[in-house]
Amino acid sequence: MSASTSFFRRTPRDRGRLAPFLAGGKLLMYAEFMLDEKDFQRKADAAFEDLKRRMLTAGDEHGFDVEGEAGKLEVLFEEPEEAKFVISPNTPVREIWVSALSTSFKLGWSESRNAFVHEKTGEDLLAVMSRVISQQLGATVTL
Repeated sequence: MSASTSFFRRTPRDRGRLAPFLAGGKLLMYAEFMLDEKDFQRKADAAFEDLKRRMLTAGDEHGFDVEGEAGKLEVLFEEPEEAKFVISPNTPVREIWVSALSTSFKLGWSESRNAFVHEKTGEDLLAVMSRVISQQLGATVTL
C-alpha cells in the first residue's frame, strides 16, 4: 500500500474525527458523522416552525408576506422593490439553504449552539434572516 493510499485508509481510531477525501482534485475534509435524516428533519422542522412564526409577526409589522410550510418557506416583498427569499431544507447534505439578495446561504447544524449556523459568518438562522430582511427593507428587523 502506498503512502498516499494509507493516508485515506480508515482505522477504528479515526471514528469521530475529520476524514479526508478528494473532490475535483482537491483534498477536502468532512465530518464523518452527520445528523441522521430523521434527526435532521426534526431539527429543521422545529427551526422552520419557529422562523415562520417570527417572520409572520415581523411581516405584519413591516409589510412583507410569508408563505409555505416546513418543506419550503418564501418571504415576499412588494416594497421597496419586489423580491422573494426562499428558505428550504437540503436533506442530503443536512443543511438549510437560504436564497436571498442574490446570494445563497448554507447553514449546517451546530450541536454546541443547538441551531443551524452559517459557517462563514457564525450567524444562526434567525440572525441571517434578520439581516437579509433588514437589508431588503432598509430598516432594522429582529426576528
